[in-house]
Amino acid sequence: ADMALQMQAFVSRYTAPNGEKMSLRVGIATGAVVAGVIGRRKFSYDLWGDTVNVASRMESTSEPGRIHISEALAKALNKALENALNEAHIVPRGTMDIKGKGIMKTYFLEKSTT
Repeated sequence: ADMALQMQAFVSRYTAPNGEKMSLRVGIATGAVVAGVIGRRKFSYDLWGDTVNVASRMESTSEPGRIHISEALAKALNKALENALNEAHIVPRGTMDIKGKGIMKTYFLEKSTT
């Protein structure tokens, strides 16, 4: 979550050659994954599982310049954010029909302005 906030802050300082402001869409979820190395000649490390799919859906349904998070991550972050000197906060986005998952409560993670 901290990395996503830092990525957003970094990218927001730049402008594309055509003058447009640059932005990222970020999606994050939390949960179990399976990881492994695949390949015989050229190795690749990869992650699989429902958590990876949910994070991908969070990214694809996010908005430019926003960090879209799952309900499970919002719950996990609540305690950490209480101790983070108000550096970030969670904003409810509402329920969304997430492909392959159905109706889910989702949230945005935002950098605090104070």
